[in-house]
Amino acid sequence: MDNNTSLSFEFPSVTGRQVTARFDGGDITSDSGALLLAQADRKLGLVDAMAAEIIDERQSSKVLHPMASLLRPRVLAIACGYEDANDFDYLCTDPALKVACGRAPKSDPDLASQPTLSRLENRVNSKDIYCMAEAIARQVVGQLPKKTRRIVIDLDAYDDPCHGQQEFEFFNAHYDAHCYLPLAVFLTPNGGPQQLMGALLRPGKAGNAGVRAVIRRAVALVRERFPRARIILRADAGFGNEKVLQLCDDLGISYCLGLGSNKRLAALSTHTQMQACCKYAFARDQWQEEGVCREFGRFDYKAGSWKRKHNVVVKAEITRGELNPRFVVTDYYKKSPQRAYAFYCGRGDAAENGIKEFKLDMAAGRTSCHRFLANQFRLLLHVAATVLINVIRQAAKGTAFATAQAATIRLRLLKLGARVEETARRIWLRMSSSYPNQRVWATIHAALGP
Repeated sequence: MDNNTSLSFEFPSVTGRQVTARFDGGDITSDSGALLLAQADRKLGLVDAMAAEIIDERQSSKVLHPMASLLRPRVLAIACGYEDANDFDYLCTDPALKVACGRAPKSDPDLASQPTLSRLENRVNSKDIYCMAEAIARQVVGQLPKKTRRIVIDLDAYDDPCHGQQEFEFFNAHYDAHCYLPLAVFLTPNGGPQQLMGALLRPGKAGNAGVRAVIRRAVALVRERFPRARIILRADAGFGNEKVLQLCDDLGISYCLGLGSNKRLAALSTHTQMQACCKYAFARDQWQEEGVCREFGRFDYKAGSWKRKHNVVVKAEITRGELNPRFVVTDYYKKSPQRAYAFYCGRGDAAENGIKEFKLDMAAGRTSCHRFLANQFRLLLHVAATVLINVIRQAAKGTAFATAQAATIRLRLLKLGARVEETARRIWLRMSSSYPNQRVWATIHAALGP
């Protein structure tokens, strides 16, 4: 770390006193919260589980950085907002990150540099990546409450724009961009907070590629720990097709899937649509003021490729004078059509908002390597960082941060400045005495253990 104590910077005086800034404060970090992330990782055993799945073919006599010591700083840095391996040109000497990774800030060697981390990204193979993804998923399932009786699996795809000549990036007309089309999987136990279980990177024209394999593996991992829990698959109309429905029947799981409109569905839902139109016509002024007029119904439907009939819920909605019917295929026979559709709409919070946080707050779109497998490896690192943020969020139960977004947790809890001192017997991180969230820090530390 470059230190230059000769530089002084003068600023306008305050209350008659001169203001001077100098680079002479000692070793100071802006990311003391990395220690909390390290505690979360130790509690979960996440990075060690990931590292154990990568076959290290390096000559052991020449290895300076074991696999876990390569993955851990990278995952912690992503959680702290440093999404690029290039950041390790200077992060490798950061005192708080070194302590979080089990190294003394001054007397121990620096962390791995950017070239070393980049070589790792390009060295992993498909088997390593598959095993890493499963290790992450197992850790996520393993931290769910023991008394879980119902688990909702939310599945959704999103666009990951590409800028360059990455492998398998294609033009996707729906998103009007050259992109990848990753698939994100979320778990919601007992109606509680959602958990990101994993993400599969797919080419830009993937369609439904990999969907059934992801569902099958997610169900297997959940049932491994909760053999009696009810599992419900929830996804939008892109997944409401014969193959996914048949898989749900084969696996014995419930489903609530969007369904694309067609002439036959429109005909079968005529009664419900007419009810909505009549309701709107007799009280037009009221509905124009309230904005939306809705009616719900249900009927049995069998597409030509389906093996049997399925229950379909219709929502006939009139907005600004226009009729807009929506359909959901589900096996929620005991629920009213309105409650069944409301359950389907819950995927907006569980999947769509989760993906927004994953993309924006956790920089999951940083898939700029040329090799497709290297980009999938990067995506898993961002998944792991998101899992650790979720552990912090759970540890903050009872505080305002229990429902905070990842960006808020990072800004208020992780981006905490401190002066780092190393003595023969102790390493001190002297944080600000005026830090406003000291009690929250104490709560999280106590929940994560020593």
